Amino acid sequence: MVNTVWLKEQRTKHMDWRLEGSTQRVESPVLQGEEGVLEEETGEDGLPEGFQLLQIDAEGECQEGETLATGSTAWCSKNVQRKQRHWEKIVAAKKSKRKQEKERRKANRAENPGICPQHSKRFLRALTKEKLLEAKHSGPRLCIDLSMTHHMSKKELSRLAGQIRRLYGSNKKADRPFWICLTGFTIDSPLYEECVRMNDGFSSYLLDIKEEDCFSLFPLETLVYLTPDSEHALEDVDLNKVYILGGLVDESIQKKVTFQKAWEYSVKTARLPIQEYMVRNQNGKNYHSEILAINQVFDILSTYLETRNWPEALKKGVTSGKGYVLRNSVE
Repeated sequence: MVNTVWLKEQRTKHMDWRLEGSTQRVESPVLQGEEGVLEEETGEDGLPEGFQLLQIDAEGECQEGETLATGSTAWCSKNVQRKQRHWEKIVAAKKSKRKQEKERRKANRAENPGICPQHSKRFLRALTKEKLLEAKHSGPRLCIDLSMTHHMSKKELSRLAGQIRRLYGSNKKADRPFWICLTGFTIDSPLYEECVRMNDGFSSYLLDIKEEDCFSLFPLETLVYLTPDSEHALEDVDLNKVYILGGLVDESIQKKVTFQKAWEYSVKTARLPIQEYMVRNQNGKNYHSEILAINQVFDILSTYLETRNWPEALKKGVTSGKGYVLRNSVE
């Protein structure tokens, strides 16, 4: 049994709603009995027409709210819309970059049909590892003498750590890499901490880290200390020799420090043939220097090993800021 009082209240509310929202008035209801129950037309389900209209309106509002919450952006805040547009730009840029890279690889394959297609990163890492391990047994060897770093400032150590990172990165890309050995290097030293801080994965680098200095690790007759103070120009890279670079940076350079150390152990010295293939270039500061960072020296050695061409190799490592240019470029 429907509660009569509740039904009256609902019908009263419904009548008010219809008077406010409709342009047509409903015909006056017919009063029945003492309780004054209003009669209206009933639908197929037995409910009054007014209740059906209310139900339809409620369902419509619910469905509209769900649609706005999930599909429509009209009711989203400006911040959400801005983030959405930003994300769409990022996705579009990535798609465009992938498409351009794909077209570039396709063009390279067309120009160089003999080159193998691009391999996966996993394959390339495995290939790099194989080449480095092969260099350990049969390739050229390079030592970085780090026994002189205890007098260096933190800034100088940071620069040296960056040079080691760049040197190792170049060596991985080389067709014929060197086997690198960091000598006079302890894991509790400030330089080691700086290398770990600045170089991702430094502890997994494929190279040797030795606390001993290079003079006690290899036969002295196989060592060649590369220093700009040497009187002898390096003529060739011998696979049976071990080449040494002093781990110093520009701020801490002192005259003939590496040369003096090599002389004490009766080790051969050599300098890069900059004077033989390059000339001084006039510049505003009148600055000329043959002192290079260890990664620059390595780039020269690595390029020469691949090309057997000193001008080509020197052009790779001697930057214009050093005040030298190739002799033939001046002529």
